[in-house]
Amino acid sequence: MEASQEEINSKVLRAGRRTYFFDVRETKASDYYLTITESKKFTNEDGSYYYKKHKIYLYKEDFQEFKEILGEMMDFIISERGDEVISDRHQKDYKKKKKNDYVVSETSDSFTDLEFDDI
Repeated sequence: MEASQEEINSKVLRAGRRTYFFDVRETKASDYYLTITESKKFTNEDGSYYYKKHKIYLYKEDFQEFKEILGEMMDFIISERGDEVISDRHQKDYKKKKKNDYVVSETSDSFTDLEFDDI
């Protein structure tokens, strides 16, 4: 049924291994609705790859509540965890930084010597 529905407007968001498709489509009754598709790329052991897709259909009667709840949830996440992306923690060599830790650029060949009088 979906393939026969006309696509009116589309946007794509590429985010690493995931791609999000936002598509406005038209129903048989000439009304519009939104589909949001998440497509995630996976690699087989032989090097070939495949995609898994998940789709949400969002109709106009649900827009306002959906928008409000989505906004609330996004605000909650930012207020609780900030907007820093912490996906690096999933890396095997991730080491949690302590409050007093600082980052030194590995590509920098120069170092500035500071005295307390300079501060």
